[in-house]
Amino acid sequence: MKYVENARVVSTEFLQKGICNLVLECPKIAKDAKPGQFIEIYPDNGVNLLSRPISICGIDVVVGNIRVVFQVVGKGTDIFSKLKKGDRVRVLGPCGNGYTLNDGTALLVGGGIGVPPLLETAKRLDCKSKIAVLGFRSNPFLVNEFARVCDRVYVTTDDGSEGFKGNVVQLMEKENLTADMIYSCGPKIMLKFLSEYAMKNNLTADVIFACGPTPMLRAIKNYAEENNILCYISMEERMACGIGACVGCVVEIKEGDGTTYKKVCKDGPVFDCKEVVW
Repeated sequence: MKYVENARVVSTEFLQKGICNLVLECPKIAKDAKPGQFIEIYPDNGVNLLSRPISICGIDVVVGNIRVVFQVVGKGTDIFSKLKKGDRVRVLGPCGNGYTLNDGTALLVGGGIGVPPLLETAKRLDCKSKIAVLGFRSNPFLVNEFARVCDRVYVTTDDGSEGFKGNVVQLMEKENLTADMIYSCGPKIMLKFLSEYAMKNNLTADVIFACGPTPMLRAIKNYAEENNILCYISMEERMACGIGACVGCVVEIKEGDGTTYKKVCKDGPVFDCKEVVW
């Protein structure tokens, strides 16, 4: 169920230049939120009326807080970054259907601003081993928080300023990392290399969670079917307004002997890959 709350700002801080950490008190949303979901935050300036969808980084059900970490890239996110403790902002959520968490060895692979959405996933996973591979151009963030909930954490930077110099896939090849499950979020090029790594190394799994461009999702869907692996795909890149108003995010889905159309923002963003008409 989605709620609209007049959320109170608990705290706002910059983790580094351009990366803002915002904590909001919205107990109804926090009670129902799951890893992989997002919230819609509305700028309250009378000019920028469209909401901004932002993935959830943390959920505190006890105190009723939702945490988001986002990059300041436009007027809307700039407004959010300047909110002060005690301010009020309208929030809709939780949006999307989130992930189903499984047992086994989990490999969490994040790149840049795709790292924050994986933190709550790492916290909620109850499995035998959790390995995080976090890639950045430079200046890593949230690494210590992943270290508190994961068995191993690897960091890569493009410039070699911290951790391994290179990208996440190069590190995975160097360390020969494998897992029963892969959870990944990041830029398209990283997701493309990650899918190629999984296929090249004949990486098998009980379940695959994927997010990225359509060609990558299609390739992973084929790989999953060939190896009889349950595969969930996140089609967030198709999402526009995030509230089902613009009908710009519809995707064709198999239903019975025919097909129907579903909205990514309302019925997704996560789908069983076998449902999607490619």
